[in-house]
Amino acid sequence: PLALWFGDNGIERAMLVLTVLLVPLVELMNSAIEAVVDRVSPDQHPLSGRAKDMGSAAVFVSLVIMISVWILILL
Repeated sequence: PLALWFGDNGIERAMLVLTVLLVPLVELMNSAIEAVVDRVSPDQHPLSGRAKDMGSAAVFVSLVIMISVWILILL
């Protein structure tokens, strides 16, 4: 709701809302990657660890994108 309040025009509102929605979307994809990796093999493998790390990094990048867009629009 804050995105709709803080945005001055439709484009700003859309960017604020979509960047907030991007974070749970990427988190869901990360959870799916982790579930598939765990389903394939319960053993630890370097590639499994890399896949999980990359999924977590994608979540972090989505958070950075969201925060950056909010800062740029609100300042």
